[in-house]
Amino acid sequence: MIGLSGLLVKSTLEMKYVLEDLERLGMTTPVICGGAALTRRYVEHDLRGVYSGPVYYAEDAFAGLNLANDITSSDPEHRTARLEEGKTVRAVEVKPVVEDPDLAPMPLTPEGRSPVVKLLDTLPTPAFWGARTFTDFDLDTLFGYINEVSLFKTQWQLKSVPQAEYPKLIEEKYRPILRELQEEVKASGSFTPKAVVGFYPCASDHDDLIIYDPEEPTREIERISFPRQTRGRSLALSDFFEPVTSARRDVVGFSIVTVGPGASTATQKLFDAGDFTRYLYLHGLSVETAEALAEFTHKRVREFLGIQGDDASQIRDLFRQQYRGSRYSFGYPACPNLEDQEKIFHLLKPEENIGVRLTEGYHLEPEQSTNAIVVHHPQAKYFSL
Repeated sequence: MIGLSGLLVKSTLEMKYVLEDLERLGMTTPVICGGAALTRRYVEHDLRGVYSGPVYYAEDAFAGLNLANDITSSDPEHRTARLEEGKTVRAVEVKPVVEDPDLAPMPLTPEGRSPVVKLLDTLPTPAFWGARTFTDFDLDTLFGYINEVSLFKTQWQLKSVPQAEYPKLIEEKYRPILRELQEEVKASGSFTPKAVVGFYPCASDHDDLIIYDPEEPTREIERISFPRQTRGRSLALSDFFEPVTSARRDVVGFSIVTVGPGASTATQKLFDAGDFTRYLYLHGLSVETAEALAEFTHKRVREFLGIQGDDASQIRDLFRQQYRGSRYSFGYPACPNLEDQEKIFHLLKPEENIGVRLTEGYHLEPEQSTNAIVVHHPQAKYFSL
């Protein structure tokens, strides 16, 4: 039996890749999927459609345990029925597409860019070129960048708590648990936050982003292709950078962060000991600390670029992108190709710099790690395809 969490596998598309890999290996092991990134419809229609074995959706850990009990039941009829249910692709009503003239794709500029993205009068200059490693992180500072809504409601699975009871429950029970865990983590040294950040000259060439050698700005060292919207604004991520026909070169940032292998070791010990509640709490804290590290590192990146003046004054507002530009992680719509992470690894060399590697399935190890493309353009916000 395999459990896949949308909290560990960073996107629904990445979850699909995992099941496709299992299918190619000829496996039919039952798979239970859950987490914030998933819906029952997606699991029972899309994911069941790519895997020959049983696939199930579990809205929380308890539902997952019930499913596990069902598919290992000593009652052969009940077990067989549940296994067959997991192979049945859920039918989805297909609604007719109504053409909307307002959603027709905008014609591109002569440079192959969306016309809605404006060229900037001035471009930022980073504090350094190339890659640098950072290990000077204070855990108390990082804990201040944790998105507690995501931690409590998603990681610790409190989203079903009635709203009237939620504030009191958080203050009286869960925030004390959080403080206790944070003190344990600091004492044990199980979280070792590290980051590698890099800045490179770049230019857009239609759907491609060309990355140049900082020491030889005319020498192309990498090129990343991005998908483009087929309706509406006709956006591609490359549009937020100066075109290759310009006399100027733009700048792109990349980051890879990790809280280190100790987090996985500590949570695995709890899981192996059967302390699933404590495992849930510590695992959730480790995931959200990695996200907090990414948020804090992005803040530093904006400082290195000199664009921090647009930052919101409250940390909670940073979670709503109240700052200039955006960071985009691989596997999400604007940059869906996980294979492109190899190009970022070539630039930042995280294996030797911070101990993060890329698996054959293009997952980051240690698990509590994440990477991103950092875009400084003020119009750069999240968009779908």
